[in-house]
Amino acid sequence: MAIRPTTEEDWEVLREIRLASLADAPRAFGVTYATAAANSEAQWRDRAAGRGPGRFVLAFVDGIAVGMAGAVVSSAAEFNLIAMWVRPEYRGAGVACALVEAVTASAITRGYSRVVLDVSPANERAAAFYRKLGFVFLPEWEALESHPEVTVQKMEWVRQTQDG
Repeated sequence: MAIRPTTEEDWEVLREIRLASLADAPRAFGVTYATAAANSEAQWRDRAAGRGPGRFVLAFVDGIAVGMAGAVVSSAAEFNLIAMWVRPEYRGAGVACALVEAVTASAITRGYSRVVLDVSPANERAAAFYRKLGFVFLPEWEALESHPEVTVQKMEWVRQTQDG
């Protein structure tokens, strides 16, 4: 498995895997499939190149993209893990863990000690996965922008040190 940041040349791969994620779990993300599918090639190129607020990493197995994760710094200067998704047939194989590790390492490299994400507590598998990696729920809730009937809760990564 290889994890690497996207480049502009990855725009088609990023588009394909992002649309696959939105088709697979439409109520888990802050954007809808229709909205993402309507983005132009130039928008996808900019996104893949990191010419915008988000930065993305892809996971590859045998040259095939099997997962993605993104990061964006919010207006409150919080480093947010976003767009996390792994193809169903690769779940439980370490891909998701490697993607989250890449994003948290990027946060540290960029000088952020705090990484947050939003997840619906009803998405029990995702919530358990994030807890296993050291994220804890915060008492902060909001409606999911793409599906206002879905409430998400903020989680914060608690960095594990060598001593504990």
